[in-house]
Amino acid sequence: MKSLVHLLLVTMLIGIAGCQDSKSQEVNRNIPAEFKSYWYAGEAEITTFKLKQSRYGELREGTALLIFVTEDFLPEKQVKADNYEAANTSVLKLNFVKKFVTGVYPYSIMQSTFYPLEGNKEHALKISTSIQEWCGHVFMQLNNRKKFEIKGYSYFESEGDITVSLPKKVLENELWNMLRVDPTSLPIGSFEAIPSFEYLRLKHKPVKAFKASAELKQDEITYTYTINYPELHRKLSITFMNTFPYIIQGFTEQNGSEPKTIAKRITTKMMPYWNQNSNKHEKLRSELGLP
Repeated sequence: MKSLVHLLLVTMLIGIAGCQDSKSQEVNRNIPAEFKSYWYAGEAEITTFKLKQSRYGELREGTALLIFVTEDFLPEKQVKADNYEAANTSVLKLNFVKKFVTGVYPYSIMQSTFYPLEGNKEHALKISTSIQEWCGHVFMQLNNRKKFEIKGYSYFESEGDITVSLPKKVLENELWNMLRVDPTSLPIGSFEAIPSFEYLRLKHKPVKAFKASAELKQDEITYTYTINYPELHRKLSITFMNTFPYIIQGFTEQNGSEPKTIAKRITTKMMPYWNQNSNKHEKLRSELGLP
């Protein structure tokens, strides 16, 4: 009876939890205990970074955030589930946010990646990206079905509205989730990969896979994963702790002869941010190193 009451209470809370993990109290999954205790505790992991972002040939001061949280996901509709159902899929979601200013006007970039923790973990189930600045905004979304089904919308004439269907390849966006789950699952050697949606839109590149190579290096306390695209003259390196939960310490991006984008970790906190939305909670931003 107590178990039934507990389940009913959890179900009621799910309906009002906002962004909260709808499965945070239900962790009877085929997932290692260490992973469950960290990622299914009803909180999100927020890591903030001091960012030097390359844009228009100059470095811009800004901030980056990696917001990781587990959620229940509807595999057919490919959206976050409002309520728990046995058919739901558990995912590790990453909201990757960058904010910086170019001269007088600001940029705001957000990429969301939903990576499955059960069943077929070959690729992310969904990726969406939006970029806003004073000239306009662009949006692109991938749905993982029989192929990668991608739609893009832009204020640029040359990009316009696009619909693309691609064979399934490595997705740069999903690498961030993969390393948090199991660094040994990261692709190594030569392969084809679809670059990050942020990169494709900012650089106005075609939405397709490019030849890539990658390596994973380990030192005393960290791993560094580097993926290189020779044709694009692009290199991304992510440094993270070499023990669970593999917290990301920083990253760099090199695109051709442009200045190198550099991000260094400020802090990492576990918090139920969806419940911390009143004025009294604004002080928490200073604890995260945010303005």
